Amino acid sequence: MAGDNPPDPMPAGDSVRLPPVPDHSPEARRRAALLSPAKGRKGPRRFIGVRAYNVIQRMFAGIWADGFIHAGNLAYMGMFAIFPFLILGAASLSLLSITDLSAGSITSVFEGLPVRVRDVIIPVAESAIAARTGPLLWIGGLVGLWSTSSLVETIRDMLRRAYGTRPTLSFWRYRVLSFGITLLAVLLLMASLLAQIIIGAAGEMIGAWFPQLESLLSHLSLSRIVPAVLFYCAVLLLFVTLTPAAYRTRRYPKWPGALAVTVWTVGVSALLPPMLRTVFTYDLTYGSLAGAMITLFFFWLVGLGMEAGVELNAALARTPEEEEADA
Repeated sequence: MAGDNPPDPMPAGDSVRLPPVPDHSPEARRRAALLSPAKGRKGPRRFIGVRAYNVIQRMFAGIWADGFIHAGNLAYMGMFAIFPFLILGAASLSLLSITDLSAGSITSVFEGLPVRVRDVIIPVAESAIAARTGPLLWIGGLVGLWSTSSLVETIRDMLRRAYGTRPTLSFWRYRVLSFGITLLAVLLLMASLLAQIIIGAAGEMIGAWFPQLESLLSHLSLSRIVPAVLFYCAVLLLFVTLTPAAYRTRRYPKWPGALAVTVWTVGVSALLPPMLRTVFTYDLTYGSLAGAMITLFFFWLVGLGMEAGVELNAALARTPEEEEADA
């Protein structure tokens, strides 16, 4: 019967057209302003808070589109690069004839991390550093330089996608620039180690000379404040150096994203331990691998915060074309 015949199949070459994914990147907004300069004048700019709403909307749209993928990528790269990076730091410290400090100060480097994460990383890091001496240490340092630069390139790709730009240099030129950024990160690591030594020595002196201030110092917890400040400086350095060249000037702020990443990471470090004790039960699910999974989850949360900082800076960026269209 004619009514029982199935509908004709879709002709070859035809496809269902889905609506395009909205692009809120600064480059997309700049191109839109050039194509229709009067578009910005139609918006309800007279209402207070419209710009803040637009910034928040762009930021969360970017996080929803790319944040979870990039967070997973950063979690993997963070686990992959952290031990080679420490070996590179130990090799750099050996240039200053500092050998005992490289392994013994690992605990102070990870002072701000949750306890379960420190318990996983510190023993492996100390054994990895202690197992390498002489030429083997420098071979490990070269491997660490390459591995850490791959993590830097991942963050560069995040910034490029958030700002809507494309690569302008060859792979090797980007990689060499990442080598330089990695070496600067090693210098920050060395500065952190020296700061920990100075703070420890100052605490002992103050405790010996002014015993009444010892309880105040314990509540102040400078050992947590200094790593947070250095972490902020490291993230700000990454944003300043890795942001696409067209948006690297002082016109486009970098500090809001770096501050957001720092606050997020410090908050995760403080809230994750009680949540693991009361909400999550990784031991029942992963058994002996629970420590590794918690560490991976921590790096995933840090990666999500990094994506939020990147998207915040991109959402705040306003090109001259966009400002002229909104005038």
